[in-house]
Amino acid sequence: MQAQASLQWQDINPGDSFSTDTITISRRDILDFAADFDPQPYHLDPDAADDSIFGGLCASGWHVTAVMMRLLTDTFAQNNINLLGSDGVSNLRWKKPVFAEDSLSSRITVSKKDLGESSYPLSYIECEVDVSNQNGESVIQLSTSLMIGNDQRGGTADE
Repeated sequence: MQAQASLQWQDINPGDSFSTDTITISRRDILDFAADFDPQPYHLDPDAADDSIFGGLCASGWHVTAVMMRLLTDTFAQNNINLLGSDGVSNLRWKKPVFAEDSLSSRITVSKKDLGESSYPLSYIECEVDVSNQNGESVIQLSTSLMIGNDQRGGTADE
């Protein structure tokens, strides 16, 4: 059985859209991430969280953003897209808190392509990402620039 070829930059077009799988955030996930990376009371202490503007223990926005990146990366791998990394995120908005047992999924839509100036075999796509909970409520929205393999770019040692 032959492996499926990777999709390159030239195979992706504005308007292409991808739906991700779902990841459920547990109470333990919230507490562990907050203890390591965002130790604010509403992420660590249920009593303080109940009295906060969020009304309960909620995940750090950075935690939710990291989950988004996992969803995006897994989805691109499942679709054999040659993702080489991200060179930035813009317009990041945390829209709604994420609580324990919320299940998150994303919709990723390619908004534009840019050949870029790199001599490396890569080019760029801009994607709009909307992460929603199990009720279809948007919890974060962002734009990200992704580096995608472009086998028609770059030089070789023989040139």
